[in-house]
Amino acid sequence: MLRGCAMRRLGIFGTSSSIVLAVSLLCAPVRSEEDAPLQTPNQEALPQAESGAENTTPKLPADATVPAQRSAPDQPPSPVAAPAQTPAPLPPAAIQLAPAGTKNADCRRSAFRVVVDVGHTVDKPGADSARGVTEYSYNLALAGEIQQSLLEAGFEKTVKLITATAPWRGLVERAERANQMHADLFISIHHDSVPDYLLETWEYEGQQHQFSDRFEGYAIFISNDNANRKASLEFGGLLGKELQARGLRYTSHYTLPVMGKHRHQLVDADAGIYRYDQLIVLRQTLMPAVLLEAGSIVNRDEELQLATPERRALTAQAVAAAVEDFCTARSPAKGNHQPKKHPADPPA
Repeated sequence: MLRGCAMRRLGIFGTSSSIVLAVSLLCAPVRSEEDAPLQTPNQEALPQAESGAENTTPKLPADATVPAQRSAPDQPPSPVAAPAQTPAPLPPAAIQLAPAGTKNADCRRSAFRVVVDVGHTVDKPGADSARGVTEYSYNLALAGEIQQSLLEAGFEKTVKLITATAPWRGLVERAERANQMHADLFISIHHDSVPDYLLETWEYEGQQHQFSDRFEGYAIFISNDNANRKASLEFGGLLGKELQARGLRYTSHYTLPVMGKHRHQLVDADAGIYRYDQLIVLRQTLMPAVLLEAGSIVNRDEELQLATPERRALTAQAVAAAVEDFCTARSPAKGNHQPKKHPADPPA
């Protein structure tokens, strides 16, 4: 992590055909994520709650490139960028969804509150991508897309949390805010990286950046210390199923010895769910809770995909479908959980 006054690419705006990278200066101290106890390499701070969607669309420059040939994992690539390469298109069928509200009539969407937590903050933006874009930018854009998909599906009580307080207090505040809102489900949105010792260096747009092309794919985390571990695992399973139905696959690198202290138990090998008990936002929330790593932004190929509106829409649709199935499974008609009575508005 850079410390002190550093140039960061915070926003990426535009369309898939016309993409402009907004670069801004931040002069704020950046501490190592290891300074905060009980947190993941991809976690942080809290409160603003937003129930209205905003247009935050992170994208890479139009000339974003990947090397024509990858070096072996233990050999850094040539510091010369290859000609521009367009990310492989997603399967057309994968981005089609049934009309919202037609799938599960038993789900009381208007009474079911989902909290979509934007991982990290402006001042503590998490990992840097292979091309120098902050993880927070990716998290903010995807969380907005997910919120919009849920609102369109009839989950009108969906709340997006945008936070400011630094760890570790900020992580506690996130859980407290969700508990105060009596949420039915908590989803924390992140994008993945790897430990520093697995990163390699390459040159992009005349600057040195770090990457790792070894791993790609999503990962879902739950905590056994959550107040409803069984339901957290249930939702994680539904989410993994919906992501895979759209052609996405989970990463298995968290099971490998090379991950060291970042290694985690794979508790659902079909859905790609890992156990991470110490995550504050999962262990201190009183409702089912998962953390989604939507993909690896340090993988140069996958970063290009994650920057596209199509990939964000794909993930958002998977989340909305999983929430609908989870809501239905816990509906009064099924004899399970009933949606909680919520405050009229999220607390300020």
